[in-house]
Amino acid sequence: MKKLVALTLAAGLAIGSLAGVQAKLPPPPAKSDAEKAAAAEKDAAAKAKDAADLAKAQDKAVANYKKGKGVVEPKAAKTTAASTSGKK
Repeated sequence: MKKLVALTLAAGLAIGSLAGVQAKLPPPPAKSDAEKAAAAEKDAAAKAKDAADLAKAQDKAVANYKKGKGVVEPKAAKTTAASTSGKK
């Protein structure tokens, strides 16, 4: 008798937990226009920050590469009248 009660209780708990796992949550409330605008502004700020961080990291990597390879920046060539005359 005790086994039957324990078995029934275990089966009831198993069925109840399966039903709870498959239950659907209610949909979230709709966002107002102000909340949408705030979220868009926050996303834009995060995107700008990520772009700035990426540019900074790329500049650092280029500087490190140039330092390790011994690459020297070429100086800007002086423009003369002969080079800007249009003759080829």
